[in-house]
Amino acid sequence: MDIFQKLKDFYWPHRRYFIISIVFLFLLTGITVVYPVILQLTIDEVILEGRYSLVPYLALGFVAIMAIKGVATYISQYNGDIFGIISVYDLRNKLYTKLQRLPFQYYDNAKTGDLMSRLTADVEMFRFFLSFGFAELIRLVLLLLVTISVMAYYSIPLTLVTLCTIPFLAVAVYQFDKKVHPAFRKVRKSFGQLNTNVQENISGINTVKSLSREEHQIGKFNDSNGDYKDKYIMTAGIWAKYFPLMEFLGNASVVLLLGYGGTLVVNGSLTPGELTAFYSLVGFIIWPIMNLGFTINQFSQSKASGERLLEILEANEAISDKENAIPLLSGKGDVVFDNVTLQYTSEDEKALDQVSFKVDNGKTIGLIGATGSGKTSVTQLMTRFYEATEGNVLINEVDVRDYTLSSLRKNIGFVLQESFLFSSTIKANIAYGRPDVSLEKVQEAAKRAQAHDFIMELPNGYDTMLGERGLGLSGGQKQRIAIARAICLDPSILILDDATSAVDMQTEINIQKALSEVMKGRTTFIIAHRISSLKHADEILVFENGKITNRGTHDSLIHEQGQYQRIFNIQYKDQKKVLQPQPEAR
Repeated sequence: MDIFQKLKDFYWPHRRYFIISIVFLFLLTGITVVYPVILQLTIDEVILEGRYSLVPYLALGFVAIMAIKGVATYISQYNGDIFGIISVYDLRNKLYTKLQRLPFQYYDNAKTGDLMSRLTADVEMFRFFLSFGFAELIRLVLLLLVTISVMAYYSIPLTLVTLCTIPFLAVAVYQFDKKVHPAFRKVRKSFGQLNTNVQENISGINTVKSLSREEHQIGKFNDSNGDYKDKYIMTAGIWAKYFPLMEFLGNASVVLLLGYGGTLVVNGSLTPGELTAFYSLVGFIIWPIMNLGFTINQFSQSKASGERLLEILEANEAISDKENAIPLLSGKGDVVFDNVTLQYTSEDEKALDQVSFKVDNGKTIGLIGATGSGKTSVTQLMTRFYEATEGNVLINEVDVRDYTLSSLRKNIGFVLQESFLFSSTIKANIAYGRPDVSLEKVQEAAKRAQAHDFIMELPNGYDTMLGERGLGLSGGQKQRIAIARAICLDPSILILDDATSAVDMQTEINIQKALSEVMKGRTTFIIAHRISSLKHADEILVFENGKITNRGTHDSLIHEQGQYQRIFNIQYKDQKKVLQPQPEAR
């Protein structure tokens, strides 16, 4: 029960619904055991004694009991449902909020499909047990206690004989729970992997079809589906093994009842009506026993789901606001890296190694180097997507760890290499960082990003709804909307991470012209593989294996031996004479 104890904060505040449900559950249990009493009176008093005048009263009593039971069932089940629904509403909100707060490092290893499975299937399994499982468990225990009490009232010896199989049943139930819980944990994990495969296939359907890998994906899904099937079959095997045993132990009680109870009736120690009532009461014990396995099954599944939910809730928020954090005010963007080292995990190579540089407000800095050389890591440290392992990153002479995360990131505009657009209107996507901005500001940002013209050609202009991940737009169009989104944010620092990689050369030139106006008075970092994208930067930093190996302007770097010169020679080998600055005439 430690899992439910850890999740107590989500359901305990709503306990009034649970208490109401249980109160009427008590009433239901009391009413249930009245049936055998009426049956006993009918046989002993009416049939055997001939007191037929009692029939109308017994009939009316039975109708009244049915009516009360119906009302009590409605109130109990309704409040039980409300208890579970409201509890997981809070839980689901907390899980989603937690996912928003977890650092990038968490998502480096997380799988989208698995996370979706936790927020849907696992939460729903936990809700089902809150709504029905808890109450059912209490009802079973209560029904057993009340039934045993009534049975003891009729005959203590017969009660003891009838219930002698209960200790063996308890052992069977314990062994069942011990084996079925790990099995269901594996089932939930396998289901998460199945969801991951589906999500990845749908998201990457263009790649799958373009490379004719449909059969591979089908085989991959079949493997995951087969693993899920095998895990469930293993669980079903545990269930099939223990359920007949529990059924046998329950039915053994009936055999003992009829054998010993019949003897008591013959001896006159028990009336036929009492034996009949006793038989009905044993049904109220056997039925809970038979359902105990199902309830344990539910409990095990919900416990496995609760464990998976706690893995998210208890995940370490490694990056958060420190106490007394201050806001970063807009308008200025001085940046300093002071001997900064970044190592994502202890097993990884250093992504950055003793990197130092200074950027004055309003300057444009180009970052170039091979994939994995450390360019993007620089910008991720500025926004605290990751924390520096050593050294300090300062903005406006203040360590970035002293700023609130919200103000820090609102003052740094990002245009990533792979732009992401939400399933919403174009206006909403551009204004995502400033949802209260006017349409005029949105249009101004779009014009600067060379996006206004093609937006106005769409059926509903800025109110055009985009498909998932911007489906319906070309790569260049999506990239220009992403650039407009960054411009609309009006940040102090602008980061363009290969922002023009998805557009053609002419569009790149147009965007560069627009961005040159936007970058005035604003600190800008340009990460690019094309020298044409950053050759006008005030300074260019050349990265190799996490270190800065060259730095300077474009004109100085093309004359220095190093990686920049090699990249330049490769990209402009046929245009070198044209692009290089010509010597002044003497």
